[in-house]
This record gives sequence, structure tokens and C-alpha cells, in this order.
Amino acid sequence: MSFEGWIIFALFWAVFVTTPGPNAVNCISNGMNLGFKRSLVGVLAILTQASLFLALSAAGITALIAASPTGFFIAKLIGAGFLIFLGVRGWLLAAKPAPTVPRKPGSIYLNALAIATINPKSVAGYLAAFSQFVQPDVAIGAQMWVIVPTALTLTALSYITYTALGAGLGRAALGAVFNVWVRRGMAVCFVIYGVLLGTATTPVRAG
Repeated sequence: MSFEGWIIFALFWAVFVTTPGPNAVNCISNGMNLGFKRSLVGVLAILTQASLFLALSAAGITALIAASPTGFFIAKLIGAGFLIFLGVRGWLLAAKPAPTVPRKPGSIYLNALAIATINPKSVAGYLAAFSQFVQPDVAIGAQMWVIVPTALTLTALSYITYTALGAGLGRAALGAVFNVWVRRGMAVCFVIYGVLLGTATTPVRAG
């Protein structure tokens, strides 16, 4: 992947993983109630889910490219449409209170893993985002050496930060992170990315 392509992907992924949602609420809640160090196991669970979804997305995209270039292009358009949907949905929900996340004492890892896995943004978002950045005529394995470390590093930094905010600021962190205009700003980013990536003729070029 070219340096320019990497920058675009990194910026997109930063928006993707920092947009407030159930994972962020759970990390802040863990930090508030368990302290920073004990809460890191929840971040580990999110990284487990991210690794699994990245692998499944890569396998799905690889199969689709092999089966039908047209199918890949259609998936790309659907993915872009989903990003726009996330943006519109985020704007409409921005004024609502932060969602509550059920927690089971003594099961921090499994609880965080379940929340990450059933999160609607995660379920469809990984494949939607992936289809925008994979280049069909380059081996998927070569591209994963760039995409996976970048995605996991940004994911870890995002949720470690949310956990630290919870541990350090307590309930004030929820008010700051889930500010209406912060959430709407993130929503606009999703719409812009969806439009720009969906109208591009090919995924971001690799070097």
C-alpha cells in the first residue's frame, strides 16, 4: 500500500474506532468501576474481536474477488452505502443519552467480547470498510501486513484512551465523549468517507 493510501486508511480507521458506541461506554464504565489496570482485559477482548473480524473480512473479500470482480464492485458500493448509513444514524442519535451497557462482575473479558461482537457497527462495518481499501489485483496477504497492524494499533489506542478517561475522569468522561457536537462531527466524517470512497472507481491503490 502506498504511503498516501496508508494515510487515508489510517484516518478512516481512527474515525471508525473512536466513534462513541457500546465499546466506548463499556471501556469508560470498566475504568470507572475497576480501575485502569484491571480494565485492560476488556481492551484485550476488543482486540480479540477485531482480529477475528479482520481475518473473516479478508477471507470474504478474497473469495469475492476470486469469484466475481463485479461482485466485489457491488460489495464496495454496499460498503460505502453502509458508511453513509452509519453517519446519518449517528447524526440522528447524537442528541440521545449514551447507551447503557450491561456488565457481569467477574466476566470482564467475556462481557467485553460479547459487546464488541454484537455491536451493529462491528458486525457489518469491518467488511464495509475493508471493501474500500483492498486492491483486487494485489495479493491479499501482502496488503494485510499493512492493514492489520495499523487497524489493531489504532483500535488499541482508542479503547485504552477510553478506559483511561473512565478511570481518571469518571462520569465526566461520558459527558465529554458523548457531547452532541462531537458525535455529530464523527457522523459527518462517516458520510464524507462513504461518498468519497463509494464514488472512487477502484479501492485505494497499493504501491
